[in-house]
Amino acid sequence: MVHHTKNTIHLTDIVFPKDTNHHDTLFGGAAMAYMDKVAFIAATRFGRRSFVTGSCENIGFQAPAHKGNIVDFSATVIEAGRRSLKVEVIMQAESILTGEKVICTRGIFNMVAVNGSQDDVPLCDLEMAGTTRGDPNADLRIVELVFADDTNHYGTLFGGHGLSMMAKASFIAASQKSRAVMVLAAVERTDFQTPISEGQIVDLSATVMSVGNSSVKVNVKMWGEGLLTGERKLCADSDFIMVAVDKTGSSKKIS
Repeated sequence: MVHHTKNTIHLTDIVFPKDTNHHDTLFGGAAMAYMDKVAFIAATRFGRRSFVTGSCENIGFQAPAHKGNIVDFSATVIEAGRRSLKVEVIMQAESILTGEKVICTRGIFNMVAVNGSQDDVPLCDLEMAGTTRGDPNADLRIVELVFADDTNHYGTLFGGHGLSMMAKASFIAASQKSRAVMVLAAVERTDFQTPISEGQIVDLSATVMSVGNSSVKVNVKMWGEGLLTGERKLCADSDFIMVAVDKTGSSKKIS
């Protein structure tokens, strides 16, 4: 086995009520689904072939992620064999208002290249796939996958879902910058350039452009990336205005 510790990728989200249990914390099954997804993306970016999850091990839940927390799932390929990869995934919860972070769980996912997926080429002979070909100076980098439920009748990412992903990225970046309750006030512009097909990776970069008395302007760029080819195209570029609000919903000064 060959050992690697580079090229960690991140899948970042918010704990919304639909993913919580009766304790108002992230449901364990939802957490494992996130972990498996980011492990798959990390493995695919490393080997550029079709992978399936062979097994997972040493998954222990240490702390809960509460409703409203930011949750970050980081994945790193740590070992590579001829047809399998070992990916370590760490889940961390972050309070939006305080910035306090806690590691909730971690685990190992063993990803196996499926039959017919260039299995004559040893994975250990492949170079690490570059994962920071977007803006390396962005405040937030997030990866996602386009599933069938996210597509339109043409088999490409539905524009509304794309905007939702971008708005979520802008919300997280603005919240981490201001440590305030933020709401979306406006979308200054959105330029859709090329479609993203089902099965492709979505790579989002969010950059805080300016901070005002009560608002934060965030630019979000969205790339589409082929799973097996690694080919990337800039698909959308948008500017979001996020505003800090108080308990009544009125705008408030960012401290």
